[in-house]
Amino acid sequence: MGFFSGLNAEAYDRSYRDRDLAVRMLEYFRAHNRRIAFAIIAILLIAASSAATPILISRSVDLIAEEGSTQLMLTFVGVIFALGVLIWGANWVRRRLISRAVADVMLELRRDAFIASAKHDLSFYDEFASGRVVSRITSDTQDFAQVVVLVTDLVTQLIQSFILIAVLIGIDLRLTIWLTAMMPVVFLIAIGFRKIARRVTRHGFRAMANVNAAIKEAVTGISVAKNFRQENQIYDEFREVNLISYQANIRRGLVLSSVFPTLNALMGIGTAIMVYVGGMSAAQGVVTVGAWYLFITSLDRFWFPVLNLSSFWTQVQNGLSAAERVFALIDAESAVTQIASKSVDKLRGKITFEDIFFHYKPGEPVLQGFNMHIEPGENLALVGHTGAGKSSIVKLISRFYEFQGGRLLIDDQDIRSFDLQEYRRQLGIVSQTPFLFSGTVADNIRYASPDVGDDEIDKLAQKIGGGEWIETLPDGLQSEVGERGNRLSMGVRQLVSLMRVLVQRPAIFILDEATASIDPFTESQIQEALNLILADSTSILIAHRLSTVKASDRIIVLHEGKIIEEGNHQTLMQGDGHYAELYNTYFRHQSLEYVETARDILLGED
Repeated sequence: MGFFSGLNAEAYDRSYRDRDLAVRMLEYFRAHNRRIAFAIIAILLIAASSAATPILISRSVDLIAEEGSTQLMLTFVGVIFALGVLIWGANWVRRRLISRAVADVMLELRRDAFIASAKHDLSFYDEFASGRVVSRITSDTQDFAQVVVLVTDLVTQLIQSFILIAVLIGIDLRLTIWLTAMMPVVFLIAIGFRKIARRVTRHGFRAMANVNAAIKEAVTGISVAKNFRQENQIYDEFREVNLISYQANIRRGLVLSSVFPTLNALMGIGTAIMVYVGGMSAAQGVVTVGAWYLFITSLDRFWFPVLNLSSFWTQVQNGLSAAERVFALIDAESAVTQIASKSVDKLRGKITFEDIFFHYKPGEPVLQGFNMHIEPGENLALVGHTGAGKSSIVKLISRFYEFQGGRLLIDDQDIRSFDLQEYRRQLGIVSQTPFLFSGTVADNIRYASPDVGDDEIDKLAQKIGGGEWIETLPDGLQSEVGERGNRLSMGVRQLVSLMRVLVQRPAIFILDEATASIDPFTESQIQEALNLILADSTSILIAHRLSTVKASDRIIVLHEGKIIEEGNHQTLMQGDGHYAELYNTYFRHQSLEYVETARDILLGED
């Protein structure tokens, strides 16, 4: 396993030029032009006042040496003190304005990154760990904000340097040339560090994203780990990615920290040269002692922005790499693309697959030339072994994945021509493992229909088993469900998920039935809820219960992405084909006849 194992870029990552990143960042600040304008004025005041301070000190040294006036000295002290107060006030205003603008930009950037991640189809999350996406939205946007504040400090120092150089040229051109002679060398060295610094910083971010992903997976699956006594295993996995992150960031630190000593050594050489050349000039009377002091002080002022940049090189590279990663997430293209965005009227629920080709990965086809027709209001059950294509069919109808060939029509219109938001409002989907959000039972039921009141929810709940399932909850509809619904039994979670669809009144209902065993009383309530939904929608059910299969208008039997049988339960059983085999394998033990036969056998043995 190599040092950078697991630190490869995501498939949607891309490299941006520094110029492109800067332009993209500036776009986010356009909405804050007024605030930025006042901040620039404050920056100019700070730079001008900071540049004026050593000039005044230099001048005061010469004048006091010539005249020896105490009054003149006090005047200079007062002016320099006033400049210090002005610098402090302008700096406070500048930091306040910049901090507010950066906070607003970070808010907007996180919003855009979150919206982009929410818009991605499910294939995106099949390929990329959600923990890494979370890292980009949280940590990376924070690093981006920090670098903006640092850049404003550097801009202030650079403006101050430019003002000083203009003054120094007027004092002595020869000393000014000596002062600036080392600057090209410094910039060349700093630029040379840039590429390697960006590379190791990227590796550091990717390593940290892996740590976030490992933590998220471990915390999410902690109950399973404890059930199988695998706490040590998840710790070992975390330790491995954490060690890689540690090594990657140590390497990054070594690379970035070497910038400062290198530039500091160059600064020592430059200072020695200026002390010698300036001292000789002062001794020969070419420049005054005050002017010599000004040149020595200015040397520090020139070097300070470069040294400051090198000191904060880690943060600067963090910010640039962070911006790059966030923009890559925002710019990542979704696999699901619409050819139009038509408004969607009330759907009848007619569904037609025409010669559909679909795969999750190239070279591994799931559906090939698949054809299927579902009439409006029909209740269709899909059955078949694992991998037969049942889930793929409902995911295509839900528009969670993009098919590669053929046409999928809804009410004789291409599904790719619909406005996805409007289309999905008419879909009701219940997954095999019901997911509930933290909050109350009522909050989860009205999740897709926020205008539905408690009274309406209670009326619908009373239609299911007389509402007895609500009475079993400690606070009724206001009972807290806990994280992912873990305070509720699996049966109640399924009922809440079905109620969530029932209040939505969808035109098309998709159900991937849960395989977990529940008590007969709850199962009868679930069937009642199902019947209420099925009465007013076209329904596609991935069936795991015999009651669901038998109640279907039509059963589609799938095998390796192809329809091999279809019909109702009775006709398919008479055909003695693949469905009969599935029935005897998966469904027969749920039938009353099977239970009674098993009971008679047990009683006979007694």
